[in-house]
Amino acid sequence: MRVLAAMSGGVDSAVAAARAVEAGHDVVGVHLALSRMPGTLRTGSRGCCTIEDSRDAWRACDVLGIPYYVWDFSERFKEDVVQDFIDEYAAGRTPNPCMRCNERIKFAALLEKALALGFDAVCTGHYAKVIEDADGNRELHRAADWAKDQSYVLGVLTHEQLKHSMFPLADTPSKAEVRAEAERRGLSVANKPDSHDICFIPDGDTAGWLAEKIDMSTGDIVDETGTKVGEHPGANAFTVGQRRGLKLGTPAADGKPRFVLEIRPKENKVVVGPEALLAIDEIRGIKVSWAGLPIAEVGTGAEFDCHAQVRAHGDPVPATARMEAAGDDAGAAGQLVVRLTTPLRGVAPGQTIVLYQGSRVLGQATIDAARSLQRAEL
Repeated sequence: MRVLAAMSGGVDSAVAAARAVEAGHDVVGVHLALSRMPGTLRTGSRGCCTIEDSRDAWRACDVLGIPYYVWDFSERFKEDVVQDFIDEYAAGRTPNPCMRCNERIKFAALLEKALALGFDAVCTGHYAKVIEDADGNRELHRAADWAKDQSYVLGVLTHEQLKHSMFPLADTPSKAEVRAEAERRGLSVANKPDSHDICFIPDGDTAGWLAEKIDMSTGDIVDETGTKVGEHPGANAFTVGQRRGLKLGTPAADGKPRFVLEIRPKENKVVVGPEALLAIDEIRGIKVSWAGLPIAEVGTGAEFDCHAQVRAHGDPVPATARMEAAGDDAGAAGQLVVRLTTPLRGVAPGQTIVLYQGSRVLGQATIDAARSLQRAEL
């Protein structure tokens, strides 16, 4: 096949590209320039896709003997990922920019351009597996190494996108093996540290970065009964589950710490309460998509058993789910309703919920509402 290898500049994408070459595919490497500064392709950061990363990607392609290109997706990234991140926080939600990047850049814009240029598939260094069922339909599954599994952030992939997705690291038992392989192949990124933090926030100070882009105004911090217990400098700077930085003037009756339970941007209020009220039993999701063909229960609205995961490195918990018709905000697919058998802490609107059956990723939704059955309506 003609394969476009997305080269982040890290060890995983380099080894994935090497395996694609070794498998006999016609491979071309491409690095995505996602932000521009005068005189450079990318601005530096602690995350990924820095100008240093583009050089590392070039070196890897040189060793592998494959063509290398840099594609400028900076405007698309700015609009679809960075601005979305700002807009979601301004609305009091907690977005996942890596999920949006996979959805709108790596497996939408990149794949769209790759197919237009005659490529058959896009290859990445994600730890996830694509399996074909008896009828040849593709399914997304967890990687062999669950500790490194990245199927959660790929939960946004559609049936059509899975047809053109290649994950050569799927069956690799550990990251140590990937690094050892990179060393054997003479790849200079063999011992390069993993990327971390949000790539477009260089110093990792998300609150400070947002403060420059969202209008902040002081408002009330109230407890679960609606009683004012303090003031905040801007509701958008807080996230559900947060404990530090509240600076409350009134202690809790039991003397225990309070946590952020809810953000109300329209009222400019932050709701706090005891840790027990962070436990969420029911989640409602919008912008639903299915990774591969949806299971039969989706079309009928019947309830089905599954496991739910709400963070990239979070533990999946048993749940039941169903689809139901909803208002315009839910989108054409309707609304996903998930009842958790084991409550989860600190679930916030804007996060992504991904559903599994065994190792298979069923699909995902953006969390629109999360509630605790223990908590009275405020």
